[in-house]
Amino acid sequence: MPRVSELFFKTAIVFLILGIAAGLQMAISGDHGAFPAHAHINLLGWVTSAIFGGYYALNPQKAGRRIAMIHYGVYNLGLVIMLPALYLMLQGNSALEPVVAVGSLIVAAAVLIFAFVVFSPATVRSVSGVASVSP
Repeated sequence: MPRVSELFFKTAIVFLILGIAAGLQMAISGDHGAFPAHAHINLLGWVTSAIFGGYYALNPQKAGRRIAMIHYGVYNLGLVIMLPALYLMLQGNSALEPVVAVGSLIVAAAVLIFAFVVFSPATVRSVSGVASVSP
């Protein structure tokens, strides 16, 4: 399995555990005010990361490109900024709204990077006409 796939899958599991913990915290406390953060942790952290990992596993030529690791880094940077800030903002700290916005923009940029990966060819033609793997 390509390294970027493995990283996305491992990261997805971490977010699954965090999402379950957030859900348990809400259930135990009876305060469900942070349910949007819980949903974002599960959807963006667990599900979307696993889908990215699956895509790269099915497309190893694209997974081997440097841009795949850039995608991984930018996406997770955005999540690490956005998700805790969103959770705390929903707990009453409205001053964190700009931090949530910055994290969201970073996540959006990472999705655009992924779109570039998906729509780009897996191989490039050299001057000699022989196909080679894209960097």
